[in-house]
Amino acid sequence: MKEYRDKVISVEQALELVGAQCEIVTGLGGSEGKTFLSNLHKIYDRVERVEVTNCLPMSNFEFFKKEYSDKFFLNGWFYSPGMRAIHKNGNASFIPNNLHFAGYKRFFHKKPNIYVGSATMPDKHGYISLSLGNTYEREAMDLADITILECNPNFPRTFGDISIHVRDVDYIIEADYNPPLLDSPTPNEKDEKIGKFIADQIGDGSCIQLGIGGIPDSVAKFLYDKKDLGVHTEMLTSEIAKLAKAGVVTGNKLTLHKGKIMTTFILGNQELYDFVDDNPAVEVRAGNYTNDPYVIGQIDNMVSINTTLEIDLTGQCASESIGSKQFSGSGGQADTAIGAQNAKGGKSFIALYSTAMVRNPETGEKEEKSKILPQLTPGAAVSLSRNDVDFVVTEYGIAALRGTTIQERVDRLIAIAHPKYRDWLYEEALRLEIITRR
Repeated sequence: MKEYRDKVISVEQALELVGAQCEIVTGLGGSEGKTFLSNLHKIYDRVERVEVTNCLPMSNFEFFKKEYSDKFFLNGWFYSPGMRAIHKNGNASFIPNNLHFAGYKRFFHKKPNIYVGSATMPDKHGYISLSLGNTYEREAMDLADITILECNPNFPRTFGDISIHVRDVDYIIEADYNPPLLDSPTPNEKDEKIGKFIADQIGDGSCIQLGIGGIPDSVAKFLYDKKDLGVHTEMLTSEIAKLAKAGVVTGNKLTLHKGKIMTTFILGNQELYDFVDDNPAVEVRAGNYTNDPYVIGQIDNMVSINTTLEIDLTGQCASESIGSKQFSGSGGQADTAIGAQNAKGGKSFIALYSTAMVRNPETGEKEEKSKILPQLTPGAAVSLSRNDVDFVVTEYGIAALRGTTIQERVDRLIAIAHPKYRDWLYEEALRLEIITRR
C-alpha cells in the first residue's frame, strides 16, 4: 500500500521531529511507543526540557535514568514502580485525575506536540487498530501536531472507536516487539476469603468491573457458577477473558451494549491477547465514555470492584498514595464506584487486607499495622470520598456503609478490622471525637 509505505520512517528520523521544550504524549500501558521511547535518550545532547506524559508505563526506558533528568521530565496519570523510582530523581510528577476526564483536563492544560503509540499493521482497507487501548490515545492524536504510530504485526486487532486510517497518521515506525505480558498473581488466603465474600454478592446477569491484582483475580475465580454475566470495565484482564471463554460472561442480560465486553484498555497474558484478537464481542472505547459515571449508571446490576491502600473510620479511602508519597493513581476508582451506585441494582465494593507490614522509619524494621485507621496517614490522598463508599470488604467480612451515620460506620468498619486492633480503634475514635460513645 503506497499510502502506508510513504509514511514509514526510521526511529532516527522520528527523533529528529523532537524539538526543544517538546510535549510528547504516549499511550497507556501496552499502548506506549516502545521503539521511539527506547531511543529517546539518544537526542539528549541537542534538546532542552522535553516533557513526556504517560500512564502506567510498562518499560523502564533509558531516558528515565538520573543522568538524563536535566533534559527529560515525566508526567504520569498513573505511577508504575519505574515512575516511583524516577520521582526521586526530581524529574517526574503525578497528574491527579479521575480516568474518564484524564485526557480532557490534561490537554486543556497542555496540548501535545507529538503523540507516539503502538498499533497494528493496516488491514486491506488501510485501517490501523490502536489495539490495546483508547483511554486517552485518540484525544491526544486529534490534538497533536504530529502523530507517530508504531505498527506491529504482533499486536491484536481490536474493535470499537479505536480504528484510524493510514491517511490520518503522519508517520509510521515499523516495529516487531511483543505486547507486554502481565501475569495474574497467585492469590493468597486473604485474597480468596475476600474474593468469596464479594462473589457471593454478585447475582446471575450482573455486569462486573474488575481490576488487576490478587483480590480481583480471586473474585473472578469464584464466579464460574454464575450465569450470563456482563463486563463493562476500565481494564480488560486475563481472568475476565477466562470467564468469557468458559461461557460465564455472555452479556445477554446487559441493558447497555448487550452481548458486548466493553473496556478502555487491555493488559494481561498472551491468552488474553489471543482472545481479543479479531473478536467482535470485545469493544475498546474511549475512556471518557467507558468510565463516565453517567454511562455506567445505565447498566442494571452493575458491580464495581476496586481496592484501596487504607481507609479511615468514616470511610475515606486512600488508594493511590502512602502518606504523601505517590504510589499509583486514582485511575477509574471514583468513576466506577459512583457509576455503579447510580445503576439500578448496582453495588460498589472497596477491598483491602485488614493489616499490612509497614517499615518503621526509625528502626527500619517492618511492623504489622492496621489498614483500617482512625485517621488516614498524614498527607494521604483521598481517592474515594466517604460520600461515595458503598461496601468495604476485608478477610473478616463486609461492612455495608451506604446511607450510614459516622457512628454506624465506625461500628461496622471495626467489626471487619483485625481483632487485635479493634479495641484500639474504638479508643482512638472516642479520643478524636469521631464518635462520642462506644
